This record gives sequence, C-alpha cells and structure tokens, in this order.
Amino acid sequence: MTWEVLSMIGTVAFAISGAIVAMEEEYDILGVYILGIVTAFGGGAIRNLLIGVPISALWEQGLFFQIALLSITAVFLFPQNLLKHWQRWGNFFDAIGLSAFAIQGALYASQMNHPLSAIIVAAVLTGSGGGIVRDLLAKRKPLVLNSEIYAAWAILSGLAIGLKIAISPLELYALFIIITSLRVLSYTFKWKLPIRKLST
Repeated sequence: MTWEVLSMIGTVAFAISGAIVAMEEEYDILGVYILGIVTAFGGGAIRNLLIGVPISALWEQGLFFQIALLSITAVFLFPQNLLKHWQRWGNFFDAIGLSAFAIQGALYASQMNHPLSAIIVAAVLTGSGGGIVRDLLAKRKPLVLNSEIYAAWAILSGLAIGLKIAISPLELYALFIIITSLRVLSYTFKWKLPIRKLST
C-alpha cells in the first residue's frame, strides 16, 4: 500500500510538473501530454533498464497512466490566472515527486535484493530521471544538475532504505515528509552544493 500511494503521489506531481513546463514553453496540446507523460514515467523507465526490470513493466501500469492523463488534462483546463502561481507551487510539486519517486525506486531495488549502491542509483534515477528528460526536451538546463540541492535528497532516501533505517509504512511516510521538507527548504533558502568554475 505504501508503494502504491507513493507511486500515485509521484505520478500526479511529475505529470503536472511536465505539463506546466510544456505550457510555459508554449507547446501545443499534444506536446503538453507527451512532456507530462515523459516526466511522470521517464525516471522509472531509466531505472528499470539499469536494475534489470523489463521495460515492458511500464505498460502494466494502466491505472497510473490514467491518473497522469487526468492530471495533465486538469492542468491544461485550469484557469490561466491560477497558473501564474506555478513558480511558487511548481517547485512544491517537484519536491513531492522527487521524494515519492526516490523512495519508490529505492524500495523497488531493495525488494530485488540489490546492493546498497544499486538502491541509491535506483532512488536517484527514479526521483530525478523524469525531471532531467523533461528539462532536456524543453531545452532547459536540468534542474538536478545546476540548481539548489536536488539529487542529494534522493541519495539520502536510498541510504535510509538501503541501510534499513526506514522499513515500516510509518517510517517510509516519515521519510517522505522529511525528504520533501528538505527539498522545499533547499529551494526556499537557496542551499547549494559546492561549485568550482574553470576560468576561461
């Protein structure tokens, strides 16, 4: 049940995120749906390829595709004046998606008895892979690579699950809240990882 709920939260959050970015870039309705779907399922597809899950497993998630399509439709039909608040709420949806999918990816790898390193990679790819693909398709610099702390929180999720710190549903929900809160704090207060620029 925990896995299903987290998957649903992440799917809705990232589908909305992708749709909004597409609308900001003035894509047509087909582009909005494609970018929303790619954002919601891109990270899971990349994860499946790397940890040995058949890519066809994605097509078995009929309910989640329907949820994603409904979410995108709702955003597309949303009043224009309310969408102007996306700058504030968009990062929040992205934080929810990152947290939910990172935990889901780590759980997936853990249940397949993969080592800690693979669990962390699965968390990072599931949590941030869809966002990277979204940004690349929208011709933007990937948020995970150049903005406030992002992928580090997915790594933290992988560590917590890989080291059996979070096991029970209650612990996993607590981890979800913690990771989401850390991501919100990191973009609110502009926390950044060290950067080294090369002089030209």
